[in-house]
Amino acid sequence: MFPVKAKKNLGQHFLKDKEIARRIAATLDQFPSLPVLEVGPGTGVLTEFLLENRRELTVIEIDRESVAYLKEHYPTLNGKILEQDFLRMDFANHFDTPFCIIGNYPYHISSQIFFKVLDNKDSVPCCSGMIQKEVAERMVASPGSKTYGILTVLLQAWYDIEYLFTVSEQAFVPPPKVKSAVIRLTRNKRKRLNCNEKLFKMVVKTGFNQRRKMLRNSVKSLLSGEDPLPDDPMLMKRPEQLSIEQFEELTNLLEPFISRAQPEEK
Repeated sequence: MFPVKAKKNLGQHFLKDKEIARRIAATLDQFPSLPVLEVGPGTGVLTEFLLENRRELTVIEIDRESVAYLKEHYPTLNGKILEQDFLRMDFANHFDTPFCIIGNYPYHISSQIFFKVLDNKDSVPCCSGMIQKEVAERMVASPGSKTYGILTVLLQAWYDIEYLFTVSEQAFVPPPKVKSAVIRLTRNKRKRLNCNEKLFKMVVKTGFNQRRKMLRNSVKSLLSGEDPLPDDPMLMKRPEQLSIEQFEELTNLLEPFISRAQPEEK
């Protein structure tokens, strides 16, 4: 019997393969001095190796049964178990220096987890862990690929992303219906975008929300009906054909038109 019952509503699939857990823990070796936040430790199979590495470790877990298990079996965590929702966590309440994030992430909220990391990119130089293989493939996709999308562009603008290895369904209890993959995000050297960051996100999301259309058709919703579209060959492409740098150029091209169509509130 596994010590904690997996809850379907929490998307729990507990990793049981300790060698894989050891390999995941090692993904943070390039940042040995930084504190670590582990998301969703469950029964602590990854926690065990993070503690062996003598990392300054905090774990965050929403499942009460898992929290009780962790408190009993990992007393060295000493009050470093946060019983709360990661997506609602205020990092500033717990970390006053940069820190790394790691975990075997619940697959149904993995994109939300990475968007939260992105919102705190200046505090999180490295984020690694296990997710659904399909999502991992999207995160590392290149322009022109069918899997290249919103998550790809917004994350790759700020992080170098590595697909490290694939994990079989049989490494979990209960086994998921999909294969898994371990990835690592490392903050790149970009300090700022060469465009308005808020508008960049808007243009990327608008384009990919109608990814089968040429951009000249999908971005019309951002412009005033009175403004003709700029004459630029980028607008004749579909969103998956544009690199991050081209999305920056497109944002700058559209900014005057978007500003007229959506004036800022006073």
